Amino acid sequence: MFISLQELEVRKVEFSQRLAPGILELGTELRQSGALQAKGRAELLEEHRGGKNVVEDIRVVGDFSTEIEIRCARCLDPVLTPVGGSFDLLYRPLGADAGRDERSISEAETEIGYYSGDGIELQDVLREQILLALPARAICREECRGICPGCGRNLNLEACACGEAPRDPRWAALADLKDKLK
Repeated sequence: MFISLQELEVRKVEFSQRLAPGILELGTELRQSGALQAKGRAELLEEHRGGKNVVEDIRVVGDFSTEIEIRCARCLDPVLTPVGGSFDLLYRPLGADAGRDERSISEAETEIGYYSGDGIELQDVLREQILLALPARAICREECRGICPGCGRNLNLEACACGEAPRDPRWAALADLKDKLK
């Protein structure tokens, strides 16, 4: 759904979207496995900067929920992760702040995104929010044993015959110190 400036100049735009899995491009490591539900509104905010200088900011407020399949950080098996949240975003025209001298910005100004053209694409907003809401690491279960560093076998499914992993030579000095302290 494209949110255009022309439409926002007339009225606020309410949206309620249901996007089937596979509609959003999330990269090669992630897969949307559940429908994306999103609802909210977009409105135009005019910022008067003196004289006839008016900047048209787009404010998008809403919430979303979906399920994303990501890889377990230990064994690389798929993990179904519910993702959701609410957002209150401000988008300013690209170049509206250009030409200003170097200055410090407020914390609120760090939250401003920029758009080019005649509006913003809602799917781009939702993609960004999904990526920001994902956990840094996902684990399939607490007792996950991971992958053997020697042979690459999934230790949750089968045992390996590698034995003890070879010692990293960078830690040799500390290993010697540990042996001396025993």
